[in-house]
Amino acid sequence: MITKYGIDVLIIVIFFSAILILISLFLIKPQFLKILFVIIGFVILIFTIYFFRDPDRKIPNDPDSIIAPADGKIILIHEVFEPDYLKKDAIMISIFMSPLNVHVNRYPMNGKIGYFKHIKGKHIVAFADKSSELNERTLIGIEDGNRKILFKQIAGVLARRIVADIKVGSYVKAGERFGMIKFGSRVDLFIPKDNSSVIIKLGEKTYAGETVIAKFINKEKL
Repeated sequence: MITKYGIDVLIIVIFFSAILILISLFLIKPQFLKILFVIIGFVILIFTIYFFRDPDRKIPNDPDSIIAPADGKIILIHEVFEPDYLKKDAIMISIFMSPLNVHVNRYPMNGKIGYFKHIKGKHIVAFADKSSELNERTLIGIEDGNRKILFKQIAGVLARRIVADIKVGSYVKAGERFGMIKFGSRVDLFIPKDNSSVIIKLGEKTYAGETVIAKFINKEKL
């Protein structure tokens, strides 16, 4: 399955790959160059299809779970003060997405979109700590009663376009697709320190819509 967020790019790549292959077959004389350019055309096409893949995921049926918004690897877990939406002490969990990961993003929890902001910025390497505050990014806040989270889509060196089909006030479901970051990047997730607990560990892999990152603490059950 190919994500709808990549159809425009895929059409362009198919067009140029087809032209490159046709030129190679009919206009280029040296056999080794003919073969080389045909291979290049097919490789570009196959990589684009692979990059924009969008596999189905088994979404956890647990209202207390906060699930991964992105595929990738946990590169950072630490305590911060989150000033934009939570406005209190939080735990920041960073997921680095390589160009080989699935890049479709999914909502981490059920709730209402309470905050959205797109910020233009730089395009330094996404795994650098400063990229969270300096790079182009979107900030997305979800709330459900007294439960709130914030997460950021952060563009990297290769990623030059963030897609976020977001409308403030709309209700969303955990695991539902909402956008992507094209060609490698990072997603930061901020969860409140006072009513949630981190499950994931540093260095572990995540799968959007499937991997449980953290859980809300239901204090009424304590």
